[in-house]
Amino acid sequence: MHCLILNGNPKPSGFDDYLARFGRALERQGHAVERIDLRDLNLSYCAGCWTCWWKTPGLCALKDDMADIYPKMVKADLVLWSSPLVLGTVSALLKKVQDRFVPIAHPYIELVDGECHHRHRYQHNADVGVIVEPTAEDTDADLAITLELFQRFSRNTRTRFRLFATTTTPIEEAAREALAA
Repeated sequence: MHCLILNGNPKPSGFDDYLARFGRALERQGHAVERIDLRDLNLSYCAGCWTCWWKTPGLCALKDDMADIYPKMVKADLVLWSSPLVLGTVSALLKKVQDRFVPIAHPYIELVDGECHHRHRYQHNADVGVIVEPTAEDTDADLAITLELFQRFSRNTRTRFRLFATTTTPIEEAAREALAA
């Protein structure tokens, strides 16, 4: 398995250490892991221009570091979206990358389980996982909302949802859940 960890932590902290330990747990079991610290990249917000669907299918019109992330997302078996919670949800940095996911989807729609969803652009599509770090102010409701948002993202992208963990989840348990699919 190839796991791509998208680290939406806006500034270095102990959260990064948790992700490093998680990655090492997967590597010890023979899996490839790559972590991208999004804070170190030049990333723009989606302009909603739809160029990636109509003018240059699969290619974003914005010229920034997302161009390097797209092939890694397509290659991965699991994309792990990770972030400390900020005001009860993932960081704006991680959400920015999630919004830029559009070129990987196909503009044409299929009916799946009574819902309209975009067709896959590629034959292989990575599963979805989430690791978050709640603050003392975050509630179970905040965690449930974040979980539901990413489960919905997984459903909309027609991928398998594998993992939801917090930094209080023991590393080996989180790794086992990520590999259980």
